[in-house]
Amino acid sequence: MTLHETGPIAATVYRGEAIENTHIAHVAVVQADGRLLYSFGDPSRITLARSAAKPAQALAVLETGALERFGFDEADLAMMCGSHSSEARHIERARQMLAKAQVSEADLRCGGHPPLSDAVYVDWLKRDFKPDAVCSNCSGKHAGMLAGARSIGAALSGYELPEHPLQIRVKHTVAEVCDLPDDAVQWSIDGCNLPTPAFALDRLARLFAKLASAEDETSAAASSSIAPRTAALARIYRAMAAHPEWVAGEGRFCTVLMRAFEGALIGKVGADGSYAIGVRASRQTAQLGADGALGIAVKIEDGNIGVLYATVAELLARLDIGSPEQRAQLGAFHAPPMINTMGVKIGHLAFSLALEAHAGRQA
Repeated sequence: MTLHETGPIAATVYRGEAIENTHIAHVAVVQADGRLLYSFGDPSRITLARSAAKPAQALAVLETGALERFGFDEADLAMMCGSHSSEARHIERARQMLAKAQVSEADLRCGGHPPLSDAVYVDWLKRDFKPDAVCSNCSGKHAGMLAGARSIGAALSGYELPEHPLQIRVKHTVAEVCDLPDDAVQWSIDGCNLPTPAFALDRLARLFAKLASAEDETSAAASSSIAPRTAALARIYRAMAAHPEWVAGEGRFCTVLMRAFEGALIGKVGADGSYAIGVRASRQTAQLGADGALGIAVKIEDGNIGVLYATVAELLARLDIGSPEQRAQLGAFHAPPMINTMGVKIGHLAFSLALEAHAGRQA
């Protein structure tokens, strides 16, 4: 581990033999009760989860009864948790969700932006397409929020504001599922105009460990014996795992990851360098010392998304999560080709991720 004045360097980009860039990172690996198993850097680093918090925000909407009231299906729930690529199918599903909730595109308080998919961006440029709110990568979350507001009888106007009754519920749910008092979570405004939480990195790992643990519990027990919160968390896990194309899109890391691991884990990116994974209990998680499911959270200090994806893939390899064949499907992200305009290889990415093992101390 190479130390830097603000944290440890996890990845180094070389151009030839010369160092071009170094990237500081923090990692937390926990089991479902929050006990810290492994770390790198500062696992308590206060982190803006950004879109990695969407499953917790979706939980608050789900618990209003909005999905049943408005006939949202599991793919709709997956898109509520997603940062989609603005593919035509994503835009159409967002419109269908709005129609189910009996609201309009004019009610959305997110804005249009360039898509997260390069292929979609090229298509838009060719057509001189101008994106509006329904094209936002967060339009699924916003459609869910509007449905949640209707479900609790709150006004649609201002649903995005921190003081709106729905957002007050969201804030409480996020804190509760991370095992924090409400005032221990900091809130800012996200790029899509909704509140976004900040809390310790290991709490983000705990959230995703809980999602995976809930799916383990519901798979092993009679439905009548499952607590409502556990059932809701498991439902979110299943929606994301079964419908990864609605969480991101073709060629995107989240979709490729969840397709490769075939229900054994879920993962979600957050803008500016955060990522979280929930891994269901297995022989491999037990070998890592976990009592049940595992949660992994990563923060890249400079927000570099390419380095983030490479680091997550490297962690899965070092922790021996999944099979070599599954991890190989992440190869384009794990070791992205560094070539110049003539196709000449000019560099490589190297990792210095020395995970520190902990004796299961409480996070």
